[in-house]
Amino acid sequence: MIVDSHHHLWDPSRRAYPWMGEALKPIRRRFGPEDLEPLLHQSSVDRTVLVQTVSSGDETRELLGTAAESDFIGGVVGWVDLTDGGVERSISSLRAAPGGGRLAGIRHQVQDEVDPDWLLKPQVQRSIAAIGEAGLVYDLLVRIEQLPSALETAKRHPEVQFVLDHAAKPRIAAGSKDSEWEALMTPFADRPNVTCKLSGLITEADWATWTPEQLEPYVRRILGWFGRDRCMFGSDWPVCLLAASYSEVMDAMKAIVGDDDSIFGTTAARVYGL
Repeated sequence: MIVDSHHHLWDPSRRAYPWMGEALKPIRRRFGPEDLEPLLHQSSVDRTVLVQTVSSGDETRELLGTAAESDFIGGVVGWVDLTDGGVERSISSLRAAPGGGRLAGIRHQVQDEVDPDWLLKPQVQRSIAAIGEAGLVYDLLVRIEQLPSALETAKRHPEVQFVLDHAAKPRIAAGSKDSEWEALMTPFADRPNVTCKLSGLITEADWATWTPEQLEPYVRRILGWFGRDRCMFGSDWPVCLLAASYSEVMDAMKAIVGDDDSIFGTTAARVYGL
């Protein structure tokens, strides 16, 4: 089974996406399951993980409903408010909604928080523990400055399964080795409860001039830290369309890691319970 562990669906005519600024205008339109399904067939992808894009329980319920009607969506990473003390109730409500059985994880867009230690707020920490107790994964969407709090969170909750989205976004477009990213990522090698998505790297490189050869040193470092059984492929479609087609993203990763069963399937299936 080939799994794409990270993609989105959205419709700007129905909802505001604050992060979708002018630079993202080429993808500021509706993307639905009917747009993705033929691309999956072309790349022989069997299952996907659909990931939230805004801080909205309503969006998560819509994504679950879409998953219920789409055979290829094996799991949904949704959103709940980690700051209000009602995570257990929110999760129960989502699970009772149409498609609720496909809720696989929770994510908050921590990369957009001003406080680099937002994850360490006491209520957020209690909520993350509750997510683990509910049997759900927690996706870490962070940038380099938030990696220390992400690492501390993983240490405090060894029973929770964490997934590091987009490898914490190394600054590939800068054109030189990102030593700060490397130093902050290295300690995750010792956290067996953290897996890493090989996703979103193409859009961290130069959108017009990227090559698989530019990505390879970063991917090799990630594989060295996490091992292949703690890494998973994600297309980050349709964000990836800023720089590459769906098949180009898949082909670039295969050129670097080969047809690896763990990276392209079994890790995501195991972690997200697909």
